[in-house]
Amino acid sequence: MNKILTAWIGFTDIRASKGLEKDGLGPIGQAVQTREFDEINLISNLPSDETNLYVEWLESFAKSNIRLHTVELTGPTQFSEIYKAATAVISDIQTRQGKDSALTFHLSPGTPAMAAVWIFLAKTRSPAELIESSLQEGVKTVSIPFDISAEFIPDLLRKSDDRLEHLAKGLPPKAPEFSQLIHRSSAMKRVILKAQLVAPRSVSVLIEGETGTGKELLARAIHEASPRREKPFVAVNCGAIPNELLESELFGHEKGAFTGAEKQKKGYFEAASEGTLFLDEIGELPISAQVKLLRALQEKEINRIGSTQLIKFNARIIAATHRDLMAEIAGGRFREDLFYRIAVAVLKLPPLRERSGDVSLIIERVIEQINEENADEPGYIRKKISPAAKNVMLNYDWPGNVRELQNTLMRAAIWSTDKTIDIEDIREAMIPIARPMDAGLLNRPLKDGINLPKLMEQLAQHYLKRALQEANGNKTKATELVGLANYQTFSNWMKKYDVD
Repeated sequence: MNKILTAWIGFTDIRASKGLEKDGLGPIGQAVQTREFDEINLISNLPSDETNLYVEWLESFAKSNIRLHTVELTGPTQFSEIYKAATAVISDIQTRQGKDSALTFHLSPGTPAMAAVWIFLAKTRSPAELIESSLQEGVKTVSIPFDISAEFIPDLLRKSDDRLEHLAKGLPPKAPEFSQLIHRSSAMKRVILKAQLVAPRSVSVLIEGETGTGKELLARAIHEASPRREKPFVAVNCGAIPNELLESELFGHEKGAFTGAEKQKKGYFEAASEGTLFLDEIGELPISAQVKLLRALQEKEINRIGSTQLIKFNARIIAATHRDLMAEIAGGRFREDLFYRIAVAVLKLPPLRERSGDVSLIIERVIEQINEENADEPGYIRKKISPAAKNVMLNYDWPGNVRELQNTLMRAAIWSTDKTIDIEDIREAMIPIARPMDAGLLNRPLKDGINLPKLMEQLAQHYLKRALQEANGNKTKATELVGLANYQTFSNWMKKYDVD
């Protein structure tokens, strides 16, 4: 049976190899000198030049074969990454040396998080001797005063690496429902964490984000991670319902309530009973509909058109919008009381251009999905993307966000006659999106500072004057063109921004 030492290289070990450590050989060197091992496996996330010099130094007196495993960690306390690296090394050892190898994990070098992972592994899937070393007491075996009961080990081993990290940090375990939101960026991690925290509760949620950022996907994930997962998830695009049908669609109607009402119909509120009602693009609702919606949310009851009978409902409300609702409130286009009713928990999805590192992941996942969905199509050739084409996509700002990226790749896959999507395929598949506002106004550098009030004044003056010109001086018409609440509000804005 081969005796295998496995350890992380720590800074104390590096200093020892340079003769700078009072402890002499350092934790690993001390263990190698005093105990016999058939093989030494070292894991390092330190700079390669220091690591290589250390291994050369250790080889100068070690009698065992040394294998180096270099890894990249985003931080020395990232449990999931440490766990993945450690299990990969153990798997490599067992593949080469056999599963009956006698493993020894060194707890002294590295961070406390690394030691914690060694303890967990030694007590569960990879039984091993645990050692530590110090100048005072030398190298000794560590006796951990507890065992993880065997009946719990299968459950522990089924936990994902991300869940181990979350448990160690005291965070909620990641629900599989959120796996569709592909990400690695810190911006998205913060949003997902908040969504996980709010999912088990019944409070209203407002999801803000540009078009194509995945607001409905996030809403569905919250529903699936909630106690209501077995009940309906009803999605309503508020901006797609004609004003005259809004009340009927939301609250339902009785037979004969109006011309064309040939039978009784339940509205979306009733359809979502005990489940989740997703009000997408709630910012598009007219004020008249907002009033009725507010009453329904306050009273937790509705009545169908043509009936006075009140119907109780208990649906969770998740709303979404691409608009800045605070600006809409300031402009008189959205009710403040409704905002505070739906915005108990506010989640803001960042645009794709602000999700550093996510685009590459999304590209790969979308390519996989395209291949899976078209695998049975006659003559379909599985696609991959060339590095040059991928680079073009990585350097594009994706104003249409994830949806635009998905559609672009789908077009490129359809038009590409080869198995590789190249740079020309991507360029042809991209559809330029007209910006609603001067891009220079939106992307001015902040490092030198900007005068935001002045920019807002210029913007308001520009559109107020344009509206008056378009309306031939008719303020009532101009008010409608810029979306203000009424004639008086328009006049107040003209006065505020010095527009004649």
